[in-house]
Amino acid sequence: MGAHPWTGSRLARLASGIVLATATALSAAPVDELGWLAGTWSFERNGRTVTEHWLPPAGGTMLGVSRTTAGERTLEYEFIVLRSDESGQVLYVAKPSGQAETVFTLKRVSASEAVFENPGHDFPQRIIYSLLPDGGLLAAIEGIRDGGLRRVEFPYRRVGPEAP
Repeated sequence: MGAHPWTGSRLARLASGIVLATATALSAAPVDELGWLAGTWSFERNGRTVTEHWLPPAGGTMLGVSRTTAGERTLEYEFIVLRSDESGQVLYVAKPSGQAETVFTLKRVSASEAVFENPGHDFPQRIIYSLLPDGGLLAAIEGIRDGGLRRVEFPYRRVGPEAP
């Protein structure tokens, strides 16, 4: 009688696939904790409109895009990916217009706040998102610049429906 189809290397491949699938699901879970960011947020300041849109968590990632406009002209944009690395650490991967990609690591997360840091980056070294009690979203970047602590705030209001 021949070997059972679920013995030897086939069983090992199946077991490793189950372990891999479980590890992927577990490492993706922290991104899901940031689902409160999903939706479209915007604010106006000094003749500029800043809009940030986040897709809801799916497949272990969240995708975001930000655009700053003045009238009919785009001044800046940024593409953002929230994802887990191999160790399960959540990363904020930013690709701003005209700049190199930069990676920030999630240092703290709750049901209403996320703090990402990259101490080696020139500016900012920290990115903070805080869901406010009135339903607004305060985003802030901060770090050392020109020898002093600098903080720039982005007081967003929801302009699109919450993502499912």
